[in-house]
Amino acid sequence: ILSHSLSTIKEKFMPIYLDNAATTKVDSRVLEAMLPYLQNEFGNPSSIHSLGRKAKAAIEKTRKIVAASLNVSPSEICFTSCGTEANNTALLGAVKNLGVKHIVSSPTEHHCILHFLSFLEKNHGTQIHYLTVDKNGHINLEELSLLLQKLEDKTLVSLMHGNNEIGTMIDLEKVSQLCQENEILLHSDMVQTYAHFPIDLQKTPVHFMACSGHKFHGPKGIGFLYTDGDVQISPLIYGGAQERNMRAGTENISGIIGLGKAVELAMEEMEEHTAHIRGLRDYCKAQLLANFEGLEFNGDIEGAALYTVLNVSFPSDPRLEMMLFNLDIEGICASGGSACSSGVDTGSHVLQAINADPMRPSVRFSFSKFNTKEEVDILIAALTKIIKPAVAV
Repeated sequence: ILSHSLSTIKEKFMPIYLDNAATTKVDSRVLEAMLPYLQNEFGNPSSIHSLGRKAKAAIEKTRKIVAASLNVSPSEICFTSCGTEANNTALLGAVKNLGVKHIVSSPTEHHCILHFLSFLEKNHGTQIHYLTVDKNGHINLEELSLLLQKLEDKTLVSLMHGNNEIGTMIDLEKVSQLCQENEILLHSDMVQTYAHFPIDLQKTPVHFMACSGHKFHGPKGIGFLYTDGDVQISPLIYGGAQERNMRAGTENISGIIGLGKAVELAMEEMEEHTAHIRGLRDYCKAQLLANFEGLEFNGDIEGAALYTVLNVSFPSDPRLEMMLFNLDIEGICASGGSACSSGVDTGSHVLQAINADPMRPSVRFSFSKFNTKEEVDILIAALTKIIKPAVAV
């Protein structure tokens, strides 16, 4: 009886999680796949005994799963600790090993790109060129084309596929085409789009792409870097021959297995989950517009955008300055922008880049396959309490 009561209390007070662009809940089937490699199949993949060989075989099986999802060769996949490491490895390798002198990017990239570009500029003399973005966060493709024709030294374009704060997506096919026409290297941070959208790197070639498993119900601490087989870069981490000499250190076996299972599930269930999550986002948008005045939406909400993200701009009101805090009190987890910047009181660089009104508070709601319409209804009720508090009589 006590156990049942505690379970009921726990369920009652479980928060409603609407911050899936920051991280996602591990799917129970992913956890189930990981457990044997945390308990019984714990061998070091570099060992030649049976447990080591089993671990090595499991890693290579996962590498094939990931490669198949992108229509590339398994030899082009290197497992990393996260998307940040994958991005850093690609950018540094392009400069050190491929002779890149210019990098073209945008001011709305994730900080793991922007901060590393500053490092390259300061320490390697790399010239960084930032494209302008419009009010929805879209780059100007004509500006990109003209710039690529102008630059004479070896150049790399680094543009994220889908923005983690406002959801705006680039036209990757057109960017890839421009890079091919001008013989330019292309790197794309696909942390928010991989396993959410079909991606075929034979049809839309890039030289580098980064992924992080915890963005699609895999575990934290695991990601991968795709590197086109025609380019060769050196490791970011030295010390051993793991990952085909691309990343030293004993592999995160259980994480790799979890990543592989999450990829399998995402590919098998993508159509179903896309429809469900897009429906939730559109339902949330409709309910917000029906219940509150003066709302705006950051990003290209009606066009090329992540179906998982809804970034809402609320009217300027002193009562809304503590919006996230008040939502948290109501048991709702959301974000004011990028979760990777939590605790930094400098405002969102993405919202600044698109010239969003700094006086209007913005909240990012991001959805997953585990969210429901009932949770959206609870969100609307909570926002009603915050925005339209009852007047004491």
